[in-house]
Parts: sequence; structure tokens; C-alpha cells
Amino acid sequence: MRGFLASSIGVATAAALALPLALPTPALATPSVGAAAPVTPAGSTQSLPLAPLGPSGGRIPGVPGMSAAPDVPEARGLAARDVSSFSLVGVVWDDAATELLGRVQVRTRALGTGTWSHWQDVETHNREHAADPDAVERGTGRVRGSTAPLWVGPSDGVEVRVQAETGSPDTRTPARLPSGLRIELVDPGAARPVTVVDGKNSTPLPGGDDKGDSAVNLPDMSMEAAESSEANVPHAPLGALEITELDKADSTADAILAAEGGLSEAARPYIGPRPRIVTRRGWGADESLREPGFGYTNTVKAAFVHHTASGNNYACKDAPAVLRSLYRYHVVSEGWRDIGYNFAVDRCGTVYEGRAGGVAKPVLGAHTMGFNTDSMGVAVIGSFSSTTPPKAAVDAVARLTAWKLGLFGADPRAKTTLTSGGGNLYKKGANVKMNVISGHRDGFATECPGRMLYNQLPPTRTSSARLQGR
Repeated sequence: MRGFLASSIGVATAAALALPLALPTPALATPSVGAAAPVTPAGSTQSLPLAPLGPSGGRIPGVPGMSAAPDVPEARGLAARDVSSFSLVGVVWDDAATELLGRVQVRTRALGTGTWSHWQDVETHNREHAADPDAVERGTGRVRGSTAPLWVGPSDGVEVRVQAETGSPDTRTPARLPSGLRIELVDPGAARPVTVVDGKNSTPLPGGDDKGDSAVNLPDMSMEAAESSEANVPHAPLGALEITELDKADSTADAILAAEGGLSEAARPYIGPRPRIVTRRGWGADESLREPGFGYTNTVKAAFVHHTASGNNYACKDAPAVLRSLYRYHVVSEGWRDIGYNFAVDRCGTVYEGRAGGVAKPVLGAHTMGFNTDSMGVAVIGSFSSTTPPKAAVDAVARLTAWKLGLFGADPRAKTTLTSGGGNLYKKGANVKMNVISGHRDGFATECPGRMLYNQLPPTRTSSARLQGR
């Protein structure tokens, strides 16, 4: 597996001469009063500790959150309070290897109306959306345990309760909650407008040319933004807000040009049409949050489909804000080097660039613990355990995989063999035969991508292969 690589020295040097220096965004920063607004204003993260809950008489003196009665589960939370504006929530704790065995619920107050929501459950099983056990990314000392994030929309009040599981009938000993529990309140900030369209259309972005490309002047870009954008050249110009869709013939020609002789003869007949992809710059990623440079794997043999488990309460126009929130949660709250997924798809079928490094390249993600090597991760924004995924989103997954898998000669209908990096289904070093298009649950014991989305994978494989011309 190739290590972390910095982008081209040439573009970095050129950017250094042309671009103003960008200050890094502190994790808990709030906008300065009177400061000039940046092109893509960064968001913010409020991190608040959770205190013991429950009647004081049932607690052991000096042991926060612990009950004196063995059959009373530990509980922590946060009383209803006013907070700065946020749109996404999640709970984190100190040790990433520790599971939260219990229930997490939040209720929030809508910004503007003052209306409190009902109590909402937050998905607690999230550790499988992560880098492989031995990955460099895990050795930073910043990685924390976490729940899945939940999108709640613009809010200014929050209440939280976390309760450990009750004891089993055999032991009657309740579970312990992890140490260092905190609620993370994420504000996505603002970004330049991006036209979000139904996946079947391809309306150009404001200010774009007749092909749909929309590039901005270099002085508007930080060094980190230039590094991220340069990774998509020549598929899009430096500073592009989107990468335009191409038909099958043009997609193949574009791939041959970009590969500079590195595209195999076997792959050339089966590269699917390239879908429209909103770049990181297009959805407003604050590039100062992620670690510099990019991590690559050797190839892309498989695509793992996920759901974000962040809820379905968002409009398509809000998808870039949801993505900015997910990105900030992954990096600032969970401690990852970048957003974990290689791509995201919203309910209207718009495809978004995920982890930085180039949409056509084998970027090493942190999405399927044990199987990030030689794979890609595609996350459909939403929760699909009991909700049917929109057809536009499923069709977009087929289009994206037809193109990206085609670049590496992979047949969406076929099986492939991946080597496990370690997980709860397969031990480290095991060679595992999987579908080229698999669900997250195929590599790890998890509900992801939700039963209803997982059931759509067989027809997705067929559609993706058809788009490749198979």
C-alpha cells in the first residue's frame, strides 16, 4: 500500500506565489466580529461534556455517573440549554476502541421558531466506519470513539441523555459508559452557492461555461484548496466547482488522456459515462481542517456502499451543508485525517467528491474497517434501515461505480478478493471473496447501509455493468 503523498511541487510553488496565506481554523473557533468574510466561511464545533443524570440518592459518592444499585444503569447527559447555532450533533468519547453500549437521544430547538423537537435516537454503532486497525491514520493520538452523526437542521438549543444498557438476566450488571463523553454540535458554516440538480440533469453552475465547468481565480484559493483541486486536473480546471458529466466515448477518451499510457487495454472498452461530480470546492470544504497530502492505495477492486445514518430530514439544497458538517465531524470530532468516504450521493442523485486526492485516483479512505485497501466507499446521505432510498440516489450509485470501477477494469457484476486488515467478521490477513459492489455489512458486522439500501445492490450491479457496456 502506498503511503501518504503530497501533491505536485509545481502547483504548490505556483500557488505559493499567487495565493494569500490562509490561517488554520481552530476546532472551536467562532467568527471574529468585524473580520472580513472568507470566500467559503468555515463552520464551528461546540464540544460540551456530559454530566451524570438521575436521582442523587442512587449514586456512589465520588464516582460520577455510577449508581450504588447494581440494577440501575449509568446515565449521563446535558440539561436543555441555549447554545450557538448548529445543525448536526454527535456524541464522542476518549477511547476509539471502546463501544458505547446503550442509548443516545437528543432533542433540539429549531433556530428562528423556538420549537423543540421530539427525542431522537442517535445511532451508537459507528466504529466500523473507520480506518483499518494498523492504518497510519489511527496512530495520530487524536482518534476518538463516536456515535453516528445526526443532521437536525439549524438549531440553537439542545438536550441530551445517554443511558447504558441494563444488565443481562444472568449478571444483572449494567454496562459502563465510556469515559470522556461529550456532545458535539457542528455548524456547517456557509459556502459559495452550488446548483444542486436531479442526477438525471446537468445544469451548469452559476458562472460556468457551456460545458458546466466553473473555475475561480487563484487568489481566492488557499494553499490547501489549490492542493485539493489540483488533484482533479486534467478532469477539471484548477478551482473548478464541479467536474462535468461525459458520455461513454468522451469518458473513455478523458481517462486515456489523464492516464498518460497507464490505462490498461482491458479496461478501455468498459469505462462507464462519467457522472457530474460536485468537487470539494463546490460543496465548500474547509481544506485547512484536513491533514496535508493524500493517502493512496494500489487500485480499486471493489466499491462499498454505505448510508451516513444521519437521518433523512434534509432538502437537496441543504446537501452541501450536510456534507460540510459530516466532514467537520469526521475530522474535528472523531479525529480522522479527512472525511472517511470517497464519494457521497444525496437524495436527488447529485454526486459529491469525498476524501481529497482526486476523484479518478485510488484514494485510501476510512469507511469500511478492514477493507479500505484497494476499495472505494460511497455513502448515500440518509438513513435506510426502514426507509426506501430514492431512485435518483440508487441510480447515481450505479453511474458512479460504472465510471470509477471501469477506470480500474472492475466488472460490477463480478466477485473480487480482498485481504482483510482486521475486523469483527474476518481476521487480519484473511483473503475474502466479495461482490465488486458490496454493502458495508459484507465486510463488517453492521446494519450499514441499512436493509432497504442493501436490497437495492443487486439491481445496482446490473445497471452499473450495463452502463459499462457489458
